[in-house]
Amino acid sequence: MKRFILATFPIRSKTVFLRVDYNVPIKDGIVLDNHKIIASLPTINFLLGNNCKIILATHLGKPAGNVVPELRVDPIAKELSLLLKRKVIKLNDCIGAEIKERIDNSKAKILMLENLRFYKDEEQNSPAFAHSLADLANVYVNDAFAVCHRKHASVEAITHFLPSLPGLLIEKEIFFLNKALKPKKPAVWIMGGAKLNKVDLIKQALKKADNILIGGALCFAFMKAKGIKVGMSKVDSNSVKIAQKVLRKWSADKIILPIDFMIAEKLSPSAESKIVRYNKIGPQQIALDIGPQTIALFKKKLTNSKTIIWNGPLGYFEWAKFAQGTKEIGRHLGKIKAIKIAGGGETAEAIHKFHLAHNLTHLSTGGGATLTYLAKQEMPGIDALENNYKKYKN
Repeated sequence: MKRFILATFPIRSKTVFLRVDYNVPIKDGIVLDNHKIIASLPTINFLLGNNCKIILATHLGKPAGNVVPELRVDPIAKELSLLLKRKVIKLNDCIGAEIKERIDNSKAKILMLENLRFYKDEEQNSPAFAHSLADLANVYVNDAFAVCHRKHASVEAITHFLPSLPGLLIEKEIFFLNKALKPKKPAVWIMGGAKLNKVDLIKQALKKADNILIGGALCFAFMKAKGIKVGMSKVDSNSVKIAQKVLRKWSADKIILPIDFMIAEKLSPSAESKIVRYNKIGPQQIALDIGPQTIALFKKKLTNSKTIIWNGPLGYFEWAKFAQGTKEIGRHLGKIKAIKIAGGGETAEAIHKFHLAHNLTHLSTGGGATLTYLAKQEMPGIDALENNYKKYKN
């Protein structure tokens, strides 16, 4: 499907409504992690270089249609000003005659609207709210890949009222995630995290990958499905049922499970721990990380790969004692000449925590959107841009 492209679109001197994802952690008015803001800078700088006036819009947290003072975006505007080394004007609302007048009369090149989710209409994909947002600009640019799986007013409905195109970040996300869906072989997926609610994602992984390396709490569902005892390790019955279906349909040779674990008898960062074989987890024990033999096995399976997709940490990475699996595999990726793509909220958190991003070809900003795209499920934000091209191409 075709979309407008920023590099060839006649955008010079336009007023651009730029949807970004600045849903970042903030404490005491300070942005704690600015990676998402930094990811949007290429698009912002491109628009500034084309003499555009930029109307920035983001959501922050889950205010559920209420004005929540702690979720105002002022700290984000301040952080962006520091990164750009230029003034970002923060507006006190999203829509209305006063806001439009401020924008039209301002000589500033960058203005930021208040939190979109202070209006319940945003998450309801309200056409009226979207129309009010569209009235502020001539062109719509979506650079918020992380919300492209949401059918929200600033993501989908707004594209019915303005020529609309993806920003440079979304173009980059699509380019690399398509490489995951059409991988160079051999291809290996690393899957971890806590939930097995990614049925479509697992199906795609099984279709595309030569091997799937499974760690984190995800592996316990497969172990239980095979009749292996996992002690007090975290697993839910629905996940076990899904794992049973997967194992019935697909070759077990593709699915590589841990062969040893770091276990403890309580869920604590200071808990006494030891290494045990996969089939020796006691009834009162909890497996909190993959063990050294599993790390070695996973490294061996990864070494000759041409495409690697990573979703989900391999252990309880928040605690140093149980972060070794995630860290070791992340570091090993730096030694492999392959296309290496990682995505998912916890995955990105672990990668930033252990400074592993330089070992990757691409670290997706998407979280749930990345998983939705890889699972080939509906992406309203992307579909809207393709439909908009049909409407405005002439």
